[in-house]
Amino acid sequence: MKVLVMIKGEGADEDKVAPTDEMFAEMNVYNEQLVNAGIMLAGEGLKSSSNGAKVVWDTSGEVSVVDGPFTESKEIVAGYWIWQVSSLDEAVEWAKRCPSTPELRSELEIRPFFEMEDFAQVVSPEILAKEQALVDRVKEQHG
Repeated sequence: MKVLVMIKGEGADEDKVAPTDEMFAEMNVYNEQLVNAGIMLAGEGLKSSSNGAKVVWDTSGEVSVVDGPFTESKEIVAGYWIWQVSSLDEAVEWAKRCPSTPELRSELEIRPFFEMEDFAQVVSPEILAKEQALVDRVKEQHG
């Protein structure tokens, strides 16, 4: 099963702690363990919300763009991993080993990806085939 592991923090705290050499070293050890175990497919940290934007659709269909920072947000996603694991329990066990920063409250949220077969009962085979063709093209383009 493929899962997205989101590294979450509190919006108001996102610029309070700068990464240190020690933090990078600890995370590098952890990432190396994930790679050696063969479960890490991708993973990156995200710049603070002050570097981002939100695109918002309201109930009337109007679209607006809100520039960061998003300090009013209770939670922000600070980074992520994509893992290939045998079960949600395995992902939880790996997540529990993640280094943390004592100064800040943070959490990891683990969410499984949908697989094509999850939609087999509700989507036509033709649409699933088109979607799979797009997935295959993305893999060809980006590896």
